[in-house]
Amino acid sequence: MRELSGKVAVVTGAASGIGRALALRFAAEGMRLMLADVDHGGLARTAALAGDAEVLTQITDVSDAWAVRHLANRCFGELGAVHVLCNNAGVYQGGHMWTRDEEDFSWLLGVNLWGVLHGIHEFVPRMIEQDTEGHVVNTVSVAGLFASPGSGGYSVTKYASLAASLALAEDLAATGSKLRVSALCPGAVRTRIGESDRVRPPGPATAPTPDEVASRETISRAAERGIEPSEVADLVVTGIREERFLLLTDARYATRLREQTEALLTGSLPVYQ
Repeated sequence: MRELSGKVAVVTGAASGIGRALALRFAAEGMRLMLADVDHGGLARTAALAGDAEVLTQITDVSDAWAVRHLANRCFGELGAVHVLCNNAGVYQGGHMWTRDEEDFSWLLGVNLWGVLHGIHEFVPRMIEQDTEGHVVNTVSVAGLFASPGSGGYSVTKYASLAASLALAEDLAATGSKLRVSALCPGAVRTRIGESDRVRPPGPATAPTPDEVASRETISRAAERGIEPSEVADLVVTGIREERFLLLTDARYATRLREQTEALLTGSLPVYQ
């Protein structure tokens, strides 16, 4: 899909970080936008930054199937089509696997996995029916390739998101669809991912465990040293135009992936430096 001007892009998690950068990059390409998030103020700010682009916004909890269906209905109803779908919304919680309870996993799975699945279910059939070129970009994370200590729950959801992206791409190819898929696997990016609790639904107040605090501090420090979200958005636009499936934000991840595969094939536990 080479030409983006005049086309329609949907971006979830568009209130900040990578989602905002994607929205602004698509706006610069002349695309019309449907932006979604649970953060009303951040979403409005993104829309304002998009300049003269045609922008619709919708408060949407992607873990809620009805909310995503409403987003799709409004988008197709008011903009008439969807050409690029970015299932980007995501949240983070760290901590050892044995310290995460059912509510923690439910929240992570709801946003990071079900958000992708709901986006696929509600948008892709209608994108196929359009019979035009199109692209689905799922924000997976490098945590969907490497399960590092202290972020097991997050990695579980991201590994599953990568599997969903692969399966979708294979299904589309097998049926001769014009749609293509990219799995975006960013590493450290200057976002507020370490502050995901700010958008967590209200629940019983519990003190964070020491391992959770340590993991949150680690990912926040990594984000401070990370690349700019705009660099990720540039990578996505290139990936769409070149029809690339796996989008890595650091060339070193390819070497790390080879090393991990080699370790697993020998029956060893990968060790990440």
